Amino acid sequence: MSGETGTRRPALRPAAVGRVLATGVTGLVLLLLTLVVVQLPWMGDLGVHAATVQRLRHAPLAPGNPLVDANTPSPYYSPWTLVLGGVARATGLDVFVVLRLAAAAGLALLVTGVWRYVRTLSAHPAAPVLSLLSLLFLWGTEPLLWSGFTGLHSLALTAAYPSTFTLGLAFHFWTWLSGALRRPAGWGVWLGLGVLWAVILLCHQFSGVVATAGAAATVAAARPGRAVWPRLGGALLLGVSVLGAWPYYDFFALADAGEGLETVHRVLYAQPVARFGLVLLGVAALVGRWRRDHRDPLVVFCALGVLAVAAGRVTGHYSWARALPAAVIPAQLAAALAVVGAGSRRVRSVWAALLAGALLAGAWAQAGALGYVVPADALPGPVAEKYRRPWPGYGWITRWVRYGDVVMAEGRVARQVPAYGPYTVAPGYPDFFLADEERRTAATEAYFAAGTPPAERRRTEREYEVRWVLDHRGALDDPALRPVARGPRGEVLYAVP
Repeated sequence: MSGETGTRRPALRPAAVGRVLATGVTGLVLLLLTLVVVQLPWMGDLGVHAATVQRLRHAPLAPGNPLVDANTPSPYYSPWTLVLGGVARATGLDVFVVLRLAAAAGLALLVTGVWRYVRTLSAHPAAPVLSLLSLLFLWGTEPLLWSGFTGLHSLALTAAYPSTFTLGLAFHFWTWLSGALRRPAGWGVWLGLGVLWAVILLCHQFSGVVATAGAAATVAAARPGRAVWPRLGGALLLGVSVLGAWPYYDFFALADAGEGLETVHRVLYAQPVARFGLVLLGVAALVGRWRRDHRDPLVVFCALGVLAVAAGRVTGHYSWARALPAAVIPAQLAAALAVVGAGSRRVRSVWAALLAGALLAGAWAQAGALGYVVPADALPGPVAEKYRRPWPGYGWITRWVRYGDVVMAEGRVARQVPAYGPYTVAPGYPDFFLADEERRTAATEAYFAAGTPPAERRRTEREYEVRWVLDHRGALDDPALRPVARGPRGEVLYAVP
């Protein structure tokens, strides 16, 4: 009862309570990701992205290979990394500070993009919040840590990668495309969409495939009239022209990227139930949407993703598994929208209960991401088991090793050293544009082999102008090498005579 008027305040409805709760949880999750950005966990592909920004900072017009001292093009030189390199060059900020800014920008673009795109599918105020939670947690019981995938644990490690920025841009792209299809749009709008499509493909090719599938589904669902097709054709033609004109690498040459890329991605076909089991809830929601409209954009989007991934499995093009988000994202969104969609209150309540249970299970699977904010030794045992400790990095070598020096390193070390400015002999990643990649890899393996004669090591050092050797085992037996520093995990940095 009100103290002055005696009137009873209206009680909150269960739906409103759920919306407030979902909004609060989403806010906490976004706060967690913000704190993770501050930490910037050192793991995975962070090294190659840092190296890319390093090269563009020092030589924006002709950066050369980001990892080895060779004048080759690289698909890592994209419009987005060119911007980041320009920021680093203009401000003098450390590369890792610039990557933190990139992570913040990528996450902001992703969140706002999801929010805007979901608004084209549902006007319900809870739809964007539920969709964000589904994208973060509706995966499986085993987190998939890979760039271009929106699971919380994956984003915690890849927020600074171009894939996060590109996927966020894709959601905005679908939103603008939907608006152009629903309302009359002039040639300027359509040509702008064509340029944006090309930028997305250049920034992260795999996320660009996902963006293309989503755009195709949007067009198919809109059933555009005759007036739209010439504009759509013009947009595609301009986009292809931009792709062909990009000066930093040959985009169309990536279609024949070789076996190395396929081998790396084969693992994405493993453990489908553990990694994607919770997405089946979204598949059930897609079935309902398909019954109402065979051209529903989420249904068509998912079908295109499934076809691409299945074709990759059958043909052995395992890199096509990077189209998995094209199959998963529409299912996740469909599950969220089923809670606020048409139907009786009882049906919506059932969907809400199912989604809540699936999100809780998914959140538990992703709980290891807490370790990037909370000290690992403070985590409960079951959560600590899900946490992947970041790499320590090799910033300690910069006291001796200068920008542009060549360091002989192998394995994971070769994936980290270029982040600080040096080059390695062999790249730590498959490099389609590096013609002598296999030779460099063989030379590195031979250099660290126990029985390699000193004379062969000296020949390799001269050929690749090696100035330093970083032995992560700390057991390299070569009296000609002069040890100058020892790392925190027993690594030894040697100066080459």
